[in-house]
Amino acid sequence: MSVIRIFREENSIDKGWILDSAVLELEGKTLGRLWFRIAEIHKESLSDNLDHFVLGSLFRAMEEGANILAEGQVSPSLLRNLEEFTAAWAHWLPGKYRDISISAATECEPKNAGKSGAIAAFSGGVDAAFTAYRHHAGLAGRLTQKIEAGMLAHGFDIPLDQSEIFDNAFRNAKAMLKSLDLELIPVATNFREINPGFWAETHGAAIASCLLLLQKRYNTGLIGSTEPYRSLILPWGSNPITDPLLGNDSFEIIHDGAAFTRTAKVAVISSWPEALRHLRVCWQAENQERNCGVCEKCIRTILNFRLHGDNLPECFEKDVTDEELAALNGLNPVPLAYLQEILDSARKTGINEKWVVVLEKTIKRNLRASRGWRKNLADARNSLALGTRMRRHFSGK
Repeated sequence: MSVIRIFREENSIDKGWILDSAVLELEGKTLGRLWFRIAEIHKESLSDNLDHFVLGSLFRAMEEGANILAEGQVSPSLLRNLEEFTAAWAHWLPGKYRDISISAATECEPKNAGKSGAIAAFSGGVDAAFTAYRHHAGLAGRLTQKIEAGMLAHGFDIPLDQSEIFDNAFRNAKAMLKSLDLELIPVATNFREINPGFWAETHGAAIASCLLLLQKRYNTGLIGSTEPYRSLILPWGSNPITDPLLGNDSFEIIHDGAAFTRTAKVAVISSWPEALRHLRVCWQAENQERNCGVCEKCIRTILNFRLHGDNLPECFEKDVTDEELAALNGLNPVPLAYLQEILDSARKTGINEKWVVVLEKTIKRNLRASRGWRKNLADARNSLALGTRMRRHFSGK
């Protein structure tokens, strides 16, 4: 089996920014150069080991079918976790990813006695806003983390060549966290260039790699959940099964908020004025610092707020019309599940306005047009039903 070797380069500093980079070699040939860039003021927070580089090359290696050898120090507890992580993805998508082995020249846990506090991935969207707000406000019960900062990555949804758009998105996200007395740390990385595969599969590792970059300062990284437990979609890049396997014994990765639907999350953050002003949910807008207001994701987020009787949040320039809702076409099971949840919530709370009727027709039309997806959904429901019957049988209920 071929081997990808990771060689960390000496950090460089330019105009107040630190560039932390590593060369990836496959069978003696340069595969690429993976890098992370962070402000020099966070120098003392920068990880001494190669954990973040291992995560940054993980999916590329699984797709190449190559083992990983990190020429430096890696946490043995991370290596242990990644054995299960790679096994999961190899089973989920056996035609695309292979179960690989990962080793390091030196295995040693980070010596960061006394560090504490959590840092949350913070894109400025609903999931991230919910996680930051509920932990800051102590709304997570015994699960509450002492959140101290957020991390916004450039190079994920906003391409690296769109600096001005990222700066504006960062300014808005920073305003949200500043209202909670939380710091927002910008990180840039070329993770997506090194891992050109399907972003829906790789984004969990991407987020975790940027959080682990700062593991010298914090002991926990929070990743806001995407899908709720009641309607998990697997495989998916960030999920409650494999996200916790992306941390180590001294820096835990927590997949946060899966017990809440998107509608429930919106209900929590609707009392946060800065979120209503600066929330960023859109990924289809030409200018990705703003919400287009007409794409499927913008429309369903507006409907999430409408369910609670809230006025249109300031982060949207205009409300969605019934005609725009009726025009939604070509929806796959993911947005359809979100829209169905909105419809169910509206029916449950007795909302019978015209938009609810339009929403129901839109869902039914899209379901009829996606017979293959419907079969997959039916198979998934049957599997869940079988699991429920087995649990009842063995529990005697």
